[in-house]
Amino acid sequence: MSKKDNTSYYLQPFLDSLWLESGLSQNTVEAYQRDLIGFTTWLTQFDIDLAAASRQDILRYQTERLREGRKVRSEARLLSTLRRFYRYLCREDIRDSDPTAQIESPRLGRPLPASLTEVEVETLLEQPDVNVALGLRDRTMLEVLYATGLRVSELVGLSFGQVNMRQGLVRCVGKGNKERLVPLGEIALDWLQRYFVESRPVLLKGTVNEDLFPTQRGKAMTRQAFWYLIKRYAKKAGIEKDLSPHTLRHAFATHLLNHGADLRVVQLLLGHADLSTTQIYTHVAKERLKSLHATHHPRG
Repeated sequence: MSKKDNTSYYLQPFLDSLWLESGLSQNTVEAYQRDLIGFTTWLTQFDIDLAAASRQDILRYQTERLREGRKVRSEARLLSTLRRFYRYLCREDIRDSDPTAQIESPRLGRPLPASLTEVEVETLLEQPDVNVALGLRDRTMLEVLYATGLRVSELVGLSFGQVNMRQGLVRCVGKGNKERLVPLGEIALDWLQRYFVESRPVLLKGTVNEDLFPTQRGKAMTRQAFWYLIKRYAKKAGIEKDLSPHTLRHAFATHLLNHGADLRVVQLLLGHADLSTTQIYTHVAKERLKSLHATHHPRG
């Protein structure tokens, strides 16, 4: 039996097992098949059978693919395919050992959070109609969110007593019931002052409510309701990015770092317990700097 025939002998039963035992979709099984056929074809030049491939063979194949420009995520999927295949061979007593056992999966890294440029933030903030009570409330909420980097849940949960206008601070209770003080900045303070005079009394209609940003029914706003507002204003601003409830929080952190803020200061402002959580924003800032260099430098 030739090596090609030999490969078919155990490859097809493996693929069948994916259907029967794991219930994987057709697309997923076909992806496994493509990965294994690709590796088989590469091994042929060295006269090596797929079932007999060594750890070194797999590493050489991965290295060659990376040099060709394959993405790390693609290599992670390939290794996942090979792990499953060689474990199957071991289970069926076709092999004595798994060549992938001592191979570490490629580090994919954390996805960079979606953010907005400073111009996009300005455009977004300008969308609410501040001549009406609800619009003024919305503008103030957006300004406070961008000025402080609060989580949306923290913003909508703020009470009137958590804002110190004289000191320009907001007292926030975040995850784990941990409290932190965050500066508001002059612009956010100006909008809050106007909101307290022109909008909040109109929304409350004479009722007593400690919620900082009540709805027109005088009730606390939900996180989902405010997220809907952000999406509506983003659409009105012509922003087509895939935004999240944390978009302005991400922009807050990224823009601070772009302007030279210390990473540990940003960590404290965001309320991150671990500095490594904040470090993702250094990558966002670096990507922004690289983009600016590529656009504006004569040799970019």
